[in-house]
Amino acid sequence: MSTLSEQINHFLNHIRNERGLADNTIESYQHDLKILLGYAEDINLNQAQDFTANHIRQLIGQSHRKGMSGRSQQRRLSTFRTFFNFIAREEVLSQNPAQLVTAPKHARKLPRTLDTDQVSQLLNFVPEDWHGYRDKAILELLYSSGLRLSELTKADCDSISLSEETIRVTGKGNKQRIIPVGSLAMQALRDWMLVRKNLPVKRKQVHANALFISQAGSRISPSSIQARLRYWAKKQHLVNNLHPHMLRHSFASHVLESSGDLRAVQELLGHADISTTQIYTHLDFQHLAAVYDKTHPRAQRKKTSEPT
Repeated sequence: MSTLSEQINHFLNHIRNERGLADNTIESYQHDLKILLGYAEDINLNQAQDFTANHIRQLIGQSHRKGMSGRSQQRRLSTFRTFFNFIAREEVLSQNPAQLVTAPKHARKLPRTLDTDQVSQLLNFVPEDWHGYRDKAILELLYSSGLRLSELTKADCDSISLSEETIRVTGKGNKQRIIPVGSLAMQALRDWMLVRKNLPVKRKQVHANALFISQAGSRISPSSIQARLRYWAKKQHLVNNLHPHMLRHSFASHVLESSGDLRAVQELLGHADISTTQIYTHLDFQHLAAVYDKTHPRAQRKKTSEPT
């Protein structure tokens, strides 16, 4: 029988090599399972088979007492469930102890979005140098197609179809999908790809096929894109803490407002479960409620003093 440490390493190799999960997802699993291993060592549990639901409940309770949010506790419990499910397939395990435990509920925060005027304000600039052409294409593409940051940084030049005006991206779980690209984003991409061919960088440093590259010629990093977005938000006099995922949220919210087609938004975003996409219906309702309040003659009731 394998030790718990060996079982955890086997699981991590599985999600890395066979499932092809993103590095940050693997790191999150690794962190949670390190907590599980430390707990097991403290109470002398040697294998995954030794765990009971009560052990998992105690471990989640410890996290709660240390101030971990309900969302983080749910994520950690999800990690445990996935790990024990894997062990049940690979070795003898009568039941998944984490399936019998419920994490505390958390208030689900609605994602922050930009309205259409704010998006126009952000994107309304004329590039003055090659950084500007690259950044314009990045920002237009993030909003036009609702890409995740990791999907954008992994994109290659041949991911773009100029004739069909689409982009092929690799999302979570190494799944590929093809997404339409709007006309303004396509023009920004054409302009950038023309500029990109003539960049004054050392050819040996250039990642030959990366769609977006840095000044050194290497594939652009997520942190660089985040920094450039903050730069343009400040330059265009927009909100603080603007991040790439806010453009993805804005894309989803605006498409849903116009179409009402939740399934289509799910496909465009690459969500495996439509329940993940349903959060945008709450944003859509907020938009409708705001319109109602502004336009309906009896929506805004005048405040009156209470009768004496």
